[in-house]
Amino acid sequence: MFDNLHKKAVFLRSKIGDSIYLWINNILIKDMYLTTEKKQEFFKTFGTSEIDTGNAEGQIALFSYRINHLTEHLKKNKKDFSTQQALIKLVGKRRRLLDYLKVKDIGRYREIIKALKLRK
Repeated sequence: MFDNLHKKAVFLRSKIGDSIYLWINNILIKDMYLTTEKKQEFFKTFGTSEIDTGNAEGQIALFSYRINHLTEHLKKNKKDFSTQQALIKLVGKRRRLLDYLKVKDIGRYREIIKALKLRK
């Protein structure tokens, strides 16, 4: 996706000039808050490996990161109701994964809660 957008930006650069190109490029970089490397880091840190993306701990960590990002976005944009709905769905997904982990292995559940500081 990023490569496609970058190609479009390069095309626009040739048509409209450097100053607009730099502005578009900054927008593209800011919109990518969650890169592939960042995802791999979450799965490597909290999961078993960066390849095992189905691991519950890695997914919970990724959801928590996304939840924090959306929460910050909603603090600035209070009337963004589509993001609010996405946030509620994401919190539900994380809650279901945490419930699954709690039933399956209470030790792993306690570790992930402590590592992500989800409970006070």
